[in-house]
Amino acid sequence: MSVFNFHNKTFYLVENSKNGKVNADTVFNYQQEDNIVTANYSGGTVKHGKIIATLDNDILHMLYQCVTLENELKAGKATAKISFTKSNKMLLKLNRQWLTGKLEKGVSEYIEK
Repeated sequence: MSVFNFHNKTFYLVENSKNGKVNADTVFNYQQEDNIVTANYSGGTVKHGKIIATLDNDILHMLYQCVTLENELKAGKATAKISFTKSNKMLLKLNRQWLTGKLEKGVSEYIEK
C-alpha cells in the first residue's frame, strides 16, 4: 500500500516553466484506484484537460492532454516526484515534455489544496 493517496485530492500550480500551458487559475481534481491515478483539470488557460498516470512508490508516470482557450490541442508526458510539505500536503515536482508542437521540455511544481 502506498503512502500517497490522490483520491479526491485537488492540486494547484506553484511554479511552471515558460513553455507550460497551465497557470495559477488551473485546478486539478485527482482520483485514484490502486496504482492508477487520473485527473481532470481546467481553468485559467485550459478549457479541459485529462491526466492518466501510474503510481510507482514516490513517482507518478504521467500522460496528459488538454485543449487550451485558443483551441490548441496539446499532449505531453511527465515524471512526477512526490513528497510531503511540512504541513503534510503532497507536493509534485514534474519533469515534463510536450509530445505535440516543438516537443519542448520543462519543469512544473504543484501542491495539494
